[in-house]
Amino acid sequence: MITLNNIKKPVKDEMAGFEAYFNKVMKSDVPFVRLLLNHILRRKGKQMRPILVFLTAKLNGGVNESTYVAASLIELLHTATLVHDDVVDDARERRGLATINAIWNSKIAVLIGDFLLAQGLLISVNNKTYQMLGITSGAVQEMISGELIQMQKTRNLNIKEEDYYRIIKKKTAALIAACTACGTLSATDDETTVSKMKEFGESIGIAFQIKDDLLDYNGNGRTGKKEGNDIKEKKITLPLIHALRETSAGHRRKIIRILRKKGKTTEEIRYVIDFVKENHGLEYASEVMKRYSDKAFAILSTYPESDTRTALHNFITFTTEREK
Repeated sequence: MITLNNIKKPVKDEMAGFEAYFNKVMKSDVPFVRLLLNHILRRKGKQMRPILVFLTAKLNGGVNESTYVAASLIELLHTATLVHDDVVDDARERRGLATINAIWNSKIAVLIGDFLLAQGLLISVNNKTYQMLGITSGAVQEMISGELIQMQKTRNLNIKEEDYYRIIKKKTAALIAACTACGTLSATDDETTVSKMKEFGESIGIAFQIKDDLLDYNGNGRTGKKEGNDIKEKKITLPLIHALRETSAGHRRKIIRILRKKGKTTEEIRYVIDFVKENHGLEYASEVMKRYSDKAFAILSTYPESDTRTALHNFITFTTEREK
């Protein structure tokens, strides 16, 4: 079984160094800000993005000081977006801990999110990693525009397959692509290589999001998402898009009517889940996910065999086979 601990073995020492480096970054001389930052540090996630930064740097020449800057910049921006997302979604809990907005309020959460964004900008400027700053700033802009497009489309429930790909490329894949591009850029300034690895990250990011959307229909109790949560929130993802395309006009209208409802019953959510399964939405989405993971595998195969290449190969597999 592939785990993140196994994946990060080639950069285990570098990741340990990153922990110390990032903890120094998450400091402030203002006691209240320090309290908020310490709370955020307590809910540390899987650190998939820093792992990806260090592995791609090692694959393309080696880890150096600017790799730590790149990983910190990415992690700060990612953390800021999570804090802001909690406000947008009115989330009361993340990773088993109460959110900033649940303990304090939304205004404080927005401000500490802004503080993290500013801290990322300062680290990049102070270390003169301007190209990395350009890549990550572009990714953040893409993420925000993707979120706004999704909100607009969700309101009208008119998301087509091409809309879905556009949204997930912006919302999810853009930051993963920034990880692989910045990791590579910290090791080499060859533009072709950086571009290739950016495409590598985008392919992983798209596969990752499709897997996340498949987990909404999983129902095995092990996923971090509640089954049917996307349906409850009127999010039309690839499995549902395909199922709606395969059914009759009358059945499609019935499903859309359920999706439009604010207070959906458990039975209605189960009805939509069963509808998607019966119309092969899960199989279709799995096939598309495999196409993107295969694209990432193909890019990786252009590198000679090494422990780092194997770790990245396992990273792709982990992305598409995870259960949460």
